[in-house]
Amino acid sequence: QVQLVESGGDLVQPGGSLRLSCAASGIIFSINAVAWYRQAPGKQRELVAVITSVSTTNYADSVKGRFTISRDNAKNTVYLQMNSLKPEDTAVYYCNTPLRAARADSWGQGTQVTVSS
Repeated sequence: QVQLVESGGDLVQPGGSLRLSCAASGIIFSINAVAWYRQAPGKQRELVAVITSVSTTNYADSVKGRFTISRDNAKNTVYLQMNSLKPEDTAVYYCNTPLRAARADSWGQGTQVTVSS
């Protein structure tokens, strides 16, 4: 049974920072790429950042230079450090493996990030 559980979302002011965590189980974590996605109200889910099994990273243009994805294989956890947050970053953030993302039942509850004054 694969589970990816997000945490760390909060209400934060513009310019602030948050660190999201994604705790994984039921997968061979160290050989899987893991990605962060987000979905704002009325918008499609979009890929935010991805980290491969060898820690290669890629980011959406909208978050480059502000967000950093990392992984700790010993803890089966992926992180998303979000700095210089903007109101347009407001969304529910999800983690998933790209290989499972097409499955509707692969998505968890996500964690809400709200950037507002």
